[in-house]
Order: sequence, then structure tokens, then C-alpha cells
Amino acid sequence: MTTTISRLFDNYSDAKAAVADLETLGVPHGDISIVANNVHGEHGHEGVNEDGDVSRGTSTGALLGGAGGLLAGLGLLAIPGLGPIVAAGWLAATAAGAGIGAAGGAATGSIVGALKNAGHSEDEANVYSEGVRRGGTLVSAKVADSHLTEAQSILDANNPVDIADRGAAYRNSGWSSFDPDAPAYTAEQVTRERSAYGADAIPTRL
Repeated sequence: MTTTISRLFDNYSDAKAAVADLETLGVPHGDISIVANNVHGEHGHEGVNEDGDVSRGTSTGALLGGAGGLLAGLGLLAIPGLGPIVAAGWLAATAAGAGIGAAGGAATGSIVGALKNAGHSEDEANVYSEGVRRGGTLVSAKVADSHLTEAQSILDANNPVDIADRGAAYRNSGWSSFDPDAPAYTAEQVTRERSAYGADAIPTRL
């Protein structure tokens, strides 16, 4: 049996470290997913054209991930409500309705639906999705029950967001749930959001 575990990170560097640690634990690349906000274009901006359309560049994998591992398969795409992101793995593929290695473009899937189908509650799915919309990075992994405790410890050791506290903060500001039809956050809004939680305003390249 496997269980899906997810964590939201304010800083991409923490999410990247968590992915590397999960791979070291032995979680297969195909069972890990990462979805990172890319509104600033800091992660392979050459994949976004002048009209704002997002497509997978031929050199994206080399630029963003290097050789080997999940991060070597990162691709550029857009998911409704999130805006431009970089992503790899099963969660993004499910939300997009197609593999990340496909032609790219605007995805029509539902990130909330994908998270719920993976076993997360309605509230968790909405807060995780909103967190990415506001500039965060989501790491999700399907983990064998025999490694579940270790995998959870790995994620928790890499400075994840307290999802209950973050959801409460969102709701206190008038938010109720993730809206895929809402405008994606602008670069300025994401910068303010990241600063509010002590995160890097503009992360370093992947």
C-alpha cells in the first residue's frame, strides 16, 4: 500500500532539498511530483513567449534539472488559476491531463481535483493549490507504507509551511477556496506574498 504525502514550501531551495532526500530514501522518481510558481520567469523564462503562452523548451531539462533525477524532467506549463509554473511528476501530469513531456501549453486540468483524488481533504487541496498560486512550491510523493514515517520526517525537516496556519491566514484575509477562474497572481503580488512569510522574493534558478 502507498500513501500520498504533500508539503508546501515558501522557498524553492527547501522543496528541491526535500525532493533530493526522498530520492535518496529510494522513493521512485515516478512517485514524486513538484509544482513551483514561475511568475517571475526565474525558472527557464525562455519557455514563455511574448503573448504569455507557456511551452516546453527543448533545453528545459538541461537548464532546470541537470542530469538525472526528477528535476531533470521539469517542464514549463500553465494550470488554470496558478499561472505559469514549472513542474515534473505525476501530480502535474494528472492536473494537466497529459504528461509534462508533451507539447506543453495551457493545461485544462484541476490541481484541486488531482490532490483530492490522491487522498487529500478538500481543505488541504485548496490550501496547497492557493499556496502555489501565491508563489510557493508543492512537493507530493506516493510512498510505500513501509517508508511513510521516514518520508514524512524528510519533508518536515526541510522547512515546510504549516498548512493549517497558512489556511487560517488565507481565510482571515477573506479567501475561502482556490478559484481556477481567478486571475493568476502577478509578479508584484507574489513578491509581496513571499515577503510576508519571510521567503525569498525572487528565488534563485532551479
